[in-house]
Amino acid sequence: MASKRPTRNRRGAVLAVAVVAAISLFAGACGGGRSDSTTDTTAKGGASSTAFGDLASPCGAGTPAGPTSQGVTADSVTIGYGDDAGYAGAPGLNKEMSDSIKAMIAWCNDQGGINGRKVIGNYYDAAIMNVNNVMTEACSQVFMLVGQGWSLDSAQEQTRLACALPAVPTYSVSPAFANGKLMVQPLPNPVDKTPVEYGYAMAEKFPTQVKKAAVMTANYAATKDSTDKAKLVLPAAGWNFLDCEQVYNIGGEPDWKPFLQRLKDCGAEIVYFSGSPAPNFQNVLDASKQLGFSPIWMTDANFYDTTFAKWNTSGNADNVYVSLGFTPFEQASTNPATQQYLDLLAKANGKTGLLGAQAVSAFLLWASAAQECGDTLTRDCVMSKLANVNEWTGGGLHTAADPGGNNPRECGIVVKMTGTKYEQFYPAKAGEFDCSPKFVATVTGPLVDAANLDSNRIAQPK
Repeated sequence: MASKRPTRNRRGAVLAVAVVAAISLFAGACGGGRSDSTTDTTAKGGASSTAFGDLASPCGAGTPAGPTSQGVTADSVTIGYGDDAGYAGAPGLNKEMSDSIKAMIAWCNDQGGINGRKVIGNYYDAAIMNVNNVMTEACSQVFMLVGQGWSLDSAQEQTRLACALPAVPTYSVSPAFANGKLMVQPLPNPVDKTPVEYGYAMAEKFPTQVKKAAVMTANYAATKDSTDKAKLVLPAAGWNFLDCEQVYNIGGEPDWKPFLQRLKDCGAEIVYFSGSPAPNFQNVLDASKQLGFSPIWMTDANFYDTTFAKWNTSGNADNVYVSLGFTPFEQASTNPATQQYLDLLAKANGKTGLLGAQAVSAFLLWASAAQECGDTLTRDCVMSKLANVNEWTGGGLHTAADPGGNNPRECGIVVKMTGTKYEQFYPAKAGEFDCSPKFVATVTGPLVDAANLDSNRIAQPK
């Protein structure tokens, strides 16, 4: 297995799986905790000595001369952020992102803003179906988008690119946005590459079971993309997928037992499940228990969810494993950035979650680039600075990724649900990440072909 070194560095509708990117939410070299990118993140000029984790704060006083771009005045810079909290099918969807951006705006302004410019945030609720409407509004109102995340981001791209609005999002979903122009994200989720540390970890710990793997996914583009990637790249780690993939309705099923019975009859011993933890996966686990079917369940980062953990009083989720690139919140006492994130959100009375921590990383990435631009704050300057950030950890919130190159993380961990808690499963030592260049797999085939990437891996309209 690869070397291991310490690094300091999703409810209601299944549409919340958009964060798998992120998550996949959900996303670099295996360095120590500090981000040593070619963009200098140490304090200079008006930057404050206040730090976020091991990242010198990009916020501080200054004497900006005047307006330089849309959304930038002599004393302020306006950014756009948002979520899908207004979606009726899952009220509050991904609200932790916006709560985190609001907390970071306050944190930054308390230090003087960006080189003396106060940060103003315009909030946009896309409610999933209204993403193009909010993008149209943002196009004429803000300097850049920062820390937003909208599930149907493919629907925004024509409008966003037409008005040349740059974005540093929390996450991306569609290939059009994940490999889009004028976009840099803290934990890249490109269509043509994907992190697979979990695949090797599970193959090492469960060599027999991964030879009898299966997939269960929703009839929704984001979940299908995730499972298609898994089926393409995990065989290189030793997995063998049986011919019994189960596709369920995004809105749920009246009876989940037929799906589980087919997986059981097929002989599946490990199931890659893509979707959301509640309510669908909870119902799946209950039905599985009724059938006496107890496979290993492999899931993405959106299953690291406090509400899901609290639900597991029955123990039906005790065989659920989750792939992460973040330091788990349970280890906050040993990781300053994680503790700082939790403290900031507690102070702001905001919701916490992995997407929230990822939104903080997005804000810090944007602010670091904006601070380097000094008084002449333009979109071109910020994007040029971002293009040179090739190792980024959000001050230690997560393992390193390559935002400027749009390359995913090379390090990861696997956590396991035990009762109502998550415990680090692999590597065995808490606070340690498993790292190797081979943990970034190249994706080929129809999924990538449809993105129509150019020689710079930028998605092009057909």
